[in-house]
Amino acid sequence: MAKLDLKIPDLTLPDGDKIPFIGYGLGTAWYKSDPNSPKDQATIDATKTAIKVGYRHLDGAEVYNTEEEQGIAIKQSGVPRDELYITTKVITHIDDIPGAIDRSLKKLGLDYVDLYLIHAPFFAKGDNRLLQQRWAQMEDVLASGKAKSIGVSNFLKPHLDAILETAKVRPAINQIEFHPYLQHGDLLAYHKNKDIRVAAYAPLTPITKAKGGPVDALLESLAKKYAVNPSEILIRWVIDQDVLPITTSSKEQRLSDVLRVFTFKLTPKEVEEICTEGNKKHYRAFWGHVFDANDKS
Repeated sequence: MAKLDLKIPDLTLPDGDKIPFIGYGLGTAWYKSDPNSPKDQATIDATKTAIKVGYRHLDGAEVYNTEEEQGIAIKQSGVPRDELYITTKVITHIDDIPGAIDRSLKKLGLDYVDLYLIHAPFFAKGDNRLLQQRWAQMEDVLASGKAKSIGVSNFLKPHLDAILETAKVRPAINQIEFHPYLQHGDLLAYHKNKDIRVAAYAPLTPITKAKGGPVDALLESLAKKYAVNPSEILIRWVIDQDVLPITTSSKEQRLSDVLRVFTFKLTPKEVEEICTEGNKKHYRAFWGHVFDANDKS
């Protein structure tokens, strides 16, 4: 299959680095519960396929237990390191961030990652000082050159406020679950005010885990208008709000199709219509054990 002849645009981070405006995720479908399990060839092959069709941003994490597969795919892809954008995250060894980045780099077979994230703030159990201490360690990783940019994931306003009180370097990005059924109120506006970029994982939740909801008919109608799939409408909706989507698949055709999101734009009215319909339903696909069932933050 020939890849689409297009250049994936970049999102410029506050520190000036550029990140491809879509990422291929090595979590969720590829997650391994046992860190000692054999290497998963399917994960390696799917990641190589993503690179082949044009993805350059690979989003991993230590807790996914797929960093070795990610590293093998990078090496076997034949694409120069400086043409790839590699993200990983720390949470399993959050008490030893200096050791965690070294272990991740060893598994990845790399000298540095482009982006290193704290995977979630919930380990701190409301202890703002602990969050601040861990962020200071992330700043040390940045200073060491082992990560070109640092950021967070699953942080809400109170967590961000806490680390911004003492941060020497503000988080470049916050990766959150984001889709029409979890829009987080004014959180996007907060990020814009603080000059922190936003990435979205699980952007396809309305058609993968929460089918039969109020956005279904609108997605179908817009998909017909733009001659794409409903999944591409959801990803475009994310992009049109200056949010960077993370997606995944093992299917080459679908991976290629998704890149069509860079060939069209939704109108502001269409973006708002999806927001309005989405707000009629609340669904959180991840971290549900941390939040009250009706908590939309």
